[in-house]
Amino acid sequence: MAMNRRHEMPQQPILFCEVFNVWGIDFMEPFPASNGYSYIFLAVDYVSRWVEAIATRTNDAKVVVGFLKSNVFCKFGVLKALISDQVVTSVTSHGLSSSEIWGRSQNCYSIPPLDKWPSRKNAQKMTNPNRKDWSRLLEDALWAHRTAYRTPLRMFPYQIVFGKTYHLPVELEHKAYWAIKHCNLAYDQRKFQLQELDELRLEAHENSRIYKHKVKKFHDQKIRRKDFHVGQKVLVFNSRLELIAGKLRSKWDGPFVITNIFPNGAVQLQDEHNSSTFQVNGHQIKPFHEGLAPITHDMEILSLIKPAPPDGTA
Repeated sequence: MAMNRRHEMPQQPILFCEVFNVWGIDFMEPFPASNGYSYIFLAVDYVSRWVEAIATRTNDAKVVVGFLKSNVFCKFGVLKALISDQVVTSVTSHGLSSSEIWGRSQNCYSIPPLDKWPSRKNAQKMTNPNRKDWSRLLEDALWAHRTAYRTPLRMFPYQIVFGKTYHLPVELEHKAYWAIKHCNLAYDQRKFQLQELDELRLEAHENSRIYKHKVKKFHDQKIRRKDFHVGQKVLVFNSRLELIAGKLRSKWDGPFVITNIFPNGAVQLQDEHNSSTFQVNGHQIKPFHEGLAPITHDMEILSLIKPAPPDGTA
């Protein structure tokens, strides 16, 4: 039996209150070479959806550390949590373990993987084989994302970060009112603007909470409910099995014994043979149904004798 969406676990929404406290980072797969660049390293703030990205020649740890120092720490301060699929080891091995680093487990939290972000999709549209200048247009894609309306927030990422809407050069050309009015830098006025910025971010936080609640409700209606308990035997789906492994080969390993169940959907299992433990996502396991237990007590044997035919009959 193959895995599908109905085997996923219920989502557990997570809301982050402070802007620039939690970032997600990831490398985008190799693209056609453009001015010597083949990769894009992407960082997304999970509150404002603000995106920072650079074109790189390699996808090693040196790129990750240099990017975080120059594009995140120096601009937005030291973050509190870093969410990543692939580069957790690279970050921790270079002395950046002061922040809490999470390896995202899919569907344990309702945090979208970075391959679902619009910024990544915009970049992929520019990197088709007929487009060799995608590295030069990367900044344009970032600007398009930062000034685009975000449905979960009901506003623009630019508006959350700077507390105002963005302005285009055409507005300056036509002498828009905001460009020619006097800039009031009085103390009371500035304090009022800061209060407006806080209210704006709180509004975005509430909009995000409502949106995630709707997504969770829609997602949980389409999955099969799974109830597990400690001590139960289960089978684990082998996701690394070859695509063509034979019709009679099972894609489920085990059985394993559940030793702990976490509230975020992860399950800790123990191997019965070597007592080793490991964690998997709940959507990768299913109950193991054992066969009938062998009979160990004495059995009574009844011998049946074929009855003789009545007299006078053949």
